[in-house]
Formats: sequence, structure tokens, C-alpha cells
Amino acid sequence: MQEIFKRVEKKYLLTKEQREKLLHKINEHLVPDEYGPSTVCNIYFDTDAHDLIRESMDKPIYKEKVRMRSYNVPEEDSKVFLEIKKKFDGIVYKRRITSELSNIEGYIENGTNFDCNEQIKKEIDYCFEYYDLKPMLFLSYDRVAFYDKDNHDFRLTFDTNLISRDYDLELEKGVYGEKILNDDNYIMEVKCVGGYPMWFVEVLNELKIYPHSYSKYGTIYQESLEKVAHEYVGQNLDIEDDERVVAFSKNGVQQVAKALA
Repeated sequence: MQEIFKRVEKKYLLTKEQREKLLHKINEHLVPDEYGPSTVCNIYFDTDAHDLIRESMDKPIYKEKVRMRSYNVPEEDSKVFLEIKKKFDGIVYKRRITSELSNIEGYIENGTNFDCNEQIKKEIDYCFEYYDLKPMLFLSYDRVAFYDKDNHDFRLTFDTNLISRDYDLELEKGVYGEKILNDDNYIMEVKCVGGYPMWFVEVLNELKIYPHSYSKYGTIYQESLEKVAHEYVGQNLDIEDDERVVAFSKNGVQQVAKALA
């Protein structure tokens, strides 16, 4: 299992028709991921005030997030990943440890030790302690992935059927919650160590497919802000008297409410 990644990642928001046309034109260059289609399940960790995602949405030169991930709904002895994903000046750095779900959950909840890469674990320890991280969001999506048959460092993933919830924050609980993305939309992510191969660039230009900034967690957080802000605009509530607002950032709710008013 790869533990350390350094690469460029770009997102594109495609319609179903665009996805089909793209795959038709580049299919000869691609090899399907050996694990096949999967449902990627994530638990995102953040502060009570969502500091990590709020900082990320401001598009700083450096940002980071911490998450636990499984491919398909795990059982107690299933392998899962606990990872820090950092982005600095357009480059993504990912460092992760891998173990059974029971080990990872024991470490998060009680600090229980287990055999893994100790250096990466120390970095994850620091993040949890420095930010006082807690599980804040479950997010899943259906994914198919491909590699360039001539260069396995060039990878394409297509995600759809985004589901999220801010309760029952355990991977083994399964996939349920609120649907985020329209069934006709796909998030394509291009992951590469170097530049894009020319055949891919030519097809993107031909189909007029351009990068689209899209954060799954950020989109969910923004929609949560808007829901709370709508309540204040519609019911003329006092933002200072409602503890719920703390979780969504008082300033964020005020800003969105002002824009909606």
C-alpha cells in the first residue's frame, strides 16, 4: 500500500454526456483500475468551528485536511486509511497509515497504538492534538478509476452519487444521508506526477472541457451555511442567541445571510 504521494490534482465537473464522449475518445489509452468500481467512504475530521474547511475555502497557498477512508463499506477487520492531505502552491502531498478499521478507530477514540509507519503517525498525532480534531462529516461517492497504460502515474477518476451526513459518523454504518450531486454530473479528477499526455490535452480542447474548482467537503459546508442563513433571513432570528451557529461559523452565516437579504 502506497503511503506517500506527491502529485498535481485537477478537478473537472462533467455531464454524463461529456463523460461518455471523453471516455470514447481516450479509451484506447486507458486501463481500468485493478480494484474495479468502488464506493469510497470518508470521515472528515475538523474543529468544532470547521476551521480546516473554512480556511480551505479561502484558497490559501497552503491548506490541509485529515480524513479516514475505506473503499466500500468496511467491517471491523477491513483495511482503512487515515491520512493527511496537504496542498501547497498547487502540489498535493498525501501521507497515510493503513490498518484494520478496529485499530484505526481505537487510535482515534482512545489513543491505542498499533503497528504502522511511526513517522506519519506522529504527523497525524500532531494534527489531532494541535487542532483538537473531531469527526465532522461522512461523505461517500461511487468511483471508477483508470490509468494511462503507458504511464501509471497518470490517473483519472470519475465520482458520482455523492452522499453525506453529519451524524452516525462511523464508516461501518454504511451509505445513507443527503444526496449532494445531480445524477447527471460527474467529478473527474486528473492525478499526475508530471504534465498531461498530449493525447489527453487534445481531447480536452476538442470537447471544451476545462478545470472546475470543486471541493466535496467545501460544497457541503457552504450548503449548510446557506440553509442556516436562510432561516435567519426568513424568520428574522437573532444570530447571537443560537448555539447552532457556532458549528457553521458566526461570521460565515452573517455573510451569507447578508447576501441573501
